[in-house]
Amino acid sequence: MVAPLKHFLQFKDFSRDELEHLFVRTGFIKKRFQSYQPYHPLADRTMAMIFEKSSTRTRLSFEAGMHQLGGSAIYLNTRDTQLGRGEPVEDAAEVISRMVDIVMIRTFEQDIIERFAAHSRVPVINGLTNEYHPCQILADIYTYIEQRGPIQGKTVAWIGDSNNMCNTWLQAAEVLDFNVHVSTPPGYEVEPERAGLFGTDHYEDFADPMDACREADLVTTDVWTSMGFEAENAERMMAFADWQVDADMMRVARKDALFMHCLPAHRGEEVATEVIDGPQSVVWDEAENRLHSQKALLEYLLRGRIEG
Repeated sequence: MVAPLKHFLQFKDFSRDELEHLFVRTGFIKKRFQSYQPYHPLADRTMAMIFEKSSTRTRLSFEAGMHQLGGSAIYLNTRDTQLGRGEPVEDAAEVISRMVDIVMIRTFEQDIIERFAAHSRVPVINGLTNEYHPCQILADIYTYIEQRGPIQGKTVAWIGDSNNMCNTWLQAAEVLDFNVHVSTPPGYEVEPERAGLFGTDHYEDFADPMDACREADLVTTDVWTSMGFEAENAERMMAFADWQVDADMMRVARKDALFMHCLPAHRGEEVATEVIDGPQSVVWDEAENRLHSQKALLEYLLRGRIEG
């Protein structure tokens, strides 16, 4: 069976029903993996992975995941291809999508991946852009469900930069009906239009990060300086100094609150060592679940809805 053409460029590209199906499939695929039972629904399928930004977890999880599903993955770096020499994105999409079954792209501007998808014959997955990181949030929400149950009605505290992770959490809150408490330094606030939100009903801004964490079910953060913003690093280090997730913040969250971080983490900057290495942290499960949730995503985009 071949699935109808669908892309995953932003979290809101999928409905709540589709996402809940993916979470169920993630659990099924993870159990097969952990019990050493082969599962090859993507035999003879090939994925092209196009990287303009460097990566550890994204490349490893997609490449290993595709192999574990019986398919193969080809790594393309824009420095080594015609894309890095000025070939139009639209032309690259026309050619690449005639040679592979699915494409994952990790790049800078969201516009690049949108243009690629518009000219692609096959599904395109956003492996990270400046604006969004939907595959990471897919794994994060699965991790929460795995640890604590449904996320509907829960409160997520986002502490730090209103970056691609924050934007995607906000989209997820709208689709899956939970709430996000956002606390950023002045000048780094959420831009609802850039985040691609329908409204502002599912998030609340807090000037004080302690207030944002109060009674939260999940506290999460990211590096203070994302890829592409390195020139601002010194300025950001000063601006974000009071936005480190520490034990005091975790204490005002709910007693069973979890801590997440998409990694790589800078201990002593956006998160205290005692938090990321503490009992409430699930960052290693979160990282592993990138593998399994993306396998469910690949299965859905290439095979459609598989039940059971």
